[in-house]
Amino acid sequence: MKKKLDRLYNQYNRRKYVYPDPLWFLYRYDDVRDREIAGLIASSLAYGRVRQILKNVSKALEIMGGSPFGFLKRSTFRSLLDVFKDFRHRFAAGNQMAALLWATKVTIDRFGSLNACFIYGMSFEDETVIPGMAFLSKNLSSGRDPGHLIAHPEKGSACKRMNLFLRWMVREDEVDPGGWAGISPSKLIIPLDTHMHTIGLGLGLTNKKQANMRTALEITSGFKNLAPEDPVKYDFALTRFGIRDDMNMDDLLRSPCFRRE
Repeated sequence: MKKKLDRLYNQYNRRKYVYPDPLWFLYRYDDVRDREIAGLIASSLAYGRVRQILKNVSKALEIMGGSPFGFLKRSTFRSLLDVFKDFRHRFAAGNQMAALLWATKVTIDRFGSLNACFIYGMSFEDETVIPGMAFLSKNLSSGRDPGHLIAHPEKGSACKRMNLFLRWMVREDEVDPGGWAGISPSKLIIPLDTHMHTIGLGLGLTNKKQANMRTALEITSGFKNLAPEDPVKYDFALTRFGIRDDMNMDDLLRSPCFRRE
């Protein structure tokens, strides 16, 4: 299986296959201080129809101008409420986006960066990023309520969008731009959605029917047997099937990776 997945990785883990993934927006930012804010926004809005995701991530980043970090430094909660008053992404209203960005500003002011906040919540002995994720999520939900834009791992959620954000910021290859320090890719968890759940079932990495954190950890454990230092390595290549119009999930499920030998 590893040889087959490595072939998929080598073939599809390329920037030409990124669009229409919201990861595309992170390539605009050379400064990690801007990239981590843009990545948090893009991942928080990564649910629903792809076109709507791209439209609303673009709208939010356009409001913030060329430097999301500089924009937040100049912002007050009242100014955020004002500029995002007409913003909406499915169930998320402008006040929730303003709450998320205000908490992001407060967190950065306190720790220096989202990266530093995350690391503060982890210890060397942690086997996964869950403690850091829980600490960051707590800080991003303090004071004002961002609603469902931030998930909390202690509630059992798979935290797909937060794990996606971490993959973007921790890993660094042709696709994932990285930028965060002090976190080993070996501790990352697979961003589990319906597509990856189907893939995990097809590969025999889980038989669980619910796409929750327990299932995400089980699938991650299966990938870790193949790539101990980088268990989410194959996530991007595998999830192109079902995201891109020219790459069908049925084609992946018929590929050699999923044929029992």
